[in-house]
Amino acid sequence: MDLQLACSQPPPIDGCRGVVVRGTLSGVKIYADRFPTAARQLLTDLLVVAWVYAAVRGALWLHDLVQKLAVPGQKLEGAGSGLADNLADAGGKVRRVPLVGDELTAPFRQAADAARGLADAGRDQQHLVDQLALALAVAVLIFPLGLVLFGWLPLRVRWMRRAGSAAKLAAGPAGRDLLALRALATQPLGRLTRIAPDVAEAWRRGDDATVDALAALELRQLGLRTRDR
Repeated sequence: MDLQLACSQPPPIDGCRGVVVRGTLSGVKIYADRFPTAARQLLTDLLVVAWVYAAVRGALWLHDLVQKLAVPGQKLEGAGSGLADNLADAGGKVRRVPLVGDELTAPFRQAADAARGLADAGRDQQHLVDQLALALAVAVLIFPLGLVLFGWLPLRVRWMRRAGSAAKLAAGPAGRDLLALRALATQPLGRLTRIAPDVAEAWRRGDDATVDALAALELRQLGLRTRDR
C-alpha cells in the first residue's frame, strides 16, 4: 500500500488524518519501555523535581530574609502608636483642668498627631518591604520555573504523546507502515542503509521485513519495544 496517496508529506507520529482516526491516538506513555531510556527519563524527572523544590525553597528563604528589614518599621509603628495613645490620654486628663484645660490640651494633641505620623511611616516601610520581598522571590523563581515550563515540560509532553501514538500505531499493519514511513523521513541515512541497500524501494514494494525493521527502528528511537520483543 502506497501511503503517499494518503499523505502529501511524511506524516508525524500522530498519523495522517486520511489514514488513522485522530481520536484513537489520544493515549500517552509516561516512561519508555527500554530500561536505558526509562532510567534516563526517571532521573531527569527527579532532577527537575529537585530543581523546582530548591528554587521554591530559595525563593522562600530570600522572602523571609528580606522580611527582616520590616522589623524597624514594626518597632517604629509600635512606638508611634503607643506614644500617640499615651499623649492622647494625657491630653484628655489635662483637659479636665478648669479654665486652662483646652489651652493645655493643644500641645498634647499636636504631639499625638506627630506620633501617629511616625506610626504611619512605620506601616509604610513595612508595606514597602513586603512588596520588595515578594518581587525578589518572584524574580528568583522566574528563571528556574521558566526552564521547566518552557523547556523541559514541552519536550516531555511531546515525547509522551509521540510514544503513546507510536505504541498504538505499532499494533496494526497500517500503523507499522506509518512508523516505517516516519523512519524513512527522519532517521539518519546510515541507519537506513543498514536495513537494506535500497530501503526506500523495499518499502515501496511493501516488503514485510523492511517495513518491520523500519518500524522497529522508529520505536527504538522513542525507547519503545516492538510487539515481539
